[in-house]
Parts: sequence; structure tokens; C-alpha cells
Amino acid sequence: MTTKMKLVTGMLFCVIVLSYSFAFAEDSTFVGWKKSAVLDFTTTQTSYSDSWTGGEAGAVNWVANLNGSAEKQFTDWFNYRTNLKLSFGQTLTQDVTVEGKPWKKPKKSTDLIDWEHVGKYTVGWYVDPYTAFRIESQFYDGSVSAKKRWLSPLKLTESAGFARKVYEKDKDFVTTRLGFAVREIFTTEFTDTVTWATETNSATDGGFESVTYIVLTLKENLKYTGKLSMYKAVVYSKKDEIKGQPNEDYWKAVDINFENIISASITKIVTVNLYTQFLYDKDISLKGRWKETLAIGFVFSLI
Repeated sequence: MTTKMKLVTGMLFCVIVLSYSFAFAEDSTFVGWKKSAVLDFTTTQTSYSDSWTGGEAGAVNWVANLNGSAEKQFTDWFNYRTNLKLSFGQTLTQDVTVEGKPWKKPKKSTDLIDWEHVGKYTVGWYVDPYTAFRIESQFYDGSVSAKKRWLSPLKLTESAGFARKVYEKDKDFVTTRLGFAVREIFTTEFTDTVTWATETNSATDGGFESVTYIVLTLKENLKYTGKLSMYKAVVYSKKDEIKGQPNEDYWKAVDINFENIISASITKIVTVNLYTQFLYDKDISLKGRWKETLAIGFVFSLI
């Protein structure tokens, strides 16, 4: 097992042990979980016969998303919430340059792993102290077609600060938090393209994070989910390595991740989803990155 996997396994074990410890020590007054798990699947398909002219290529696109959450007030002073988001999708196209238009190997179009744990200490103050742990990654890095690099890059964020629930009604809520955070980023790099030997590189920074969640039922069949995350680094483990380079101060810029989902239920299992995401990370791009997905698909409420 690699150092990276040992680290992830160890941290997950700590989270599980902590959760079960509170579960067994809970007061009988605080029972039951607020749970939600929604799985949706969307796909589109086009095809053309060999005799079709004009250079059109058939395509198949599919995306699967799992959004889950669980929250529990274990005691009158401790609240635990976890959010899990998994997304994966692929695109397959025909090769119009070859007779018979054979199908090319699938390429991924969506890939995301985002798992967050937040423990709030509800001690009756205007704001609640909190600690949080978040894992962000993707199933694999496919930038090198000959070899996949699993769970790369991997970002681990540990944070602590103060949080406040601004609004709550049924399953709707608005929460915001501000605190100090430490991020560890692991990337797997190839050291040999013949044997495909790899090594794990890491970087650490520390700074301030701000996270705001919004879940609102706009109408009976219309729901909005939003998340705004901002991070400002003040220390960086590799600042000496990039000193004097054009990008030596890029790590100081504020990172932004703004996600929005509007879901309209047509029937119990058919829904229309509009997803938008704005990303800004100066280390990756000097410009903001924008993503938009409009899809009609099947939705299954697991919980």
C-alpha cells in the first residue's frame, strides 16, 4: 500500500471510530438521522450508417451522479454531518477517418470524488465551533492514455473554526462557516514510461477557508442546491522552489469553487438538471473556468 493510501485509510478509520464513539454514547433524547441519497443517470446517443455523408460521427454520452448526506445531533452539544458527491461519465465517438466508422475508446467526461465530514459543537453560542475533514479527488487521471493513475490528484483538507446555520426548515437550510485550514495535495507522477514506475509528490499549504451551503425547495418539484467555497493560503511548503519564477506568488491568490444545481422533477424518476460550476485557481489557470451541464435523466431516491 502506498504512503498516500495509508494516509487516506488512517484518516477514514479515525472518522469512522469517532462517529461510532458518539453513536454508542448518545443520549436517548437525540435519535434518528436526517438522511438523503439521490442517484441520477443521464445519457444521449446518436449513430449514422456507413453510407451517411458529411463527416458526422455517432456518439454516446453518459453520466452518473450520487449525492448523499447524513446529519445527526448526537448530544445537545455535538452535531455531525457528512456530504458525499460522486460523479463519473464517459463519451464514445466514431472514427470517421476509418472505413466502417469504428468506435473509439471511451474518454471520461466527468470524474469527481468529494467527501466531507463536519462536526459542530452546539454549545449555545451565536456561532458554533467546528472541525472538518474533506477528501477531494477523482477516480483516475487519464491524461496519459497508456496508463491510469488512480486517485490522483488527492487533496486532503483539515479545518477548524466557527459555523452558523442561518436558516433551517425541514430539509432546507443555509449554513456558512469560516476557519483556518491545512491542505495536503498528493499527485502521482510517472518516473519511467517503459515500466510505468510512479512516485508520489506532495505539497502542503495553510490558510483560511470559507464555505457556504444552500439547499432550498423553490417549488414542490423544483430544488436548488448551491455551494460556495473560498480558500486563501498564507503559507506554502514549496514557495522556495518557485521563488524568482513568474508564478511565485500565484499560490497566494484566493481559490474559488462555486457550484449550483437546479433540479426540476418531471415525474418521480425523470428529472431535468442544470448544473453550473465556476472554478478559479491561479496555479492552474490565470482565467476562471466555467462548466455547464443541462441533462434529462433518471433519478432514484435511495433514502
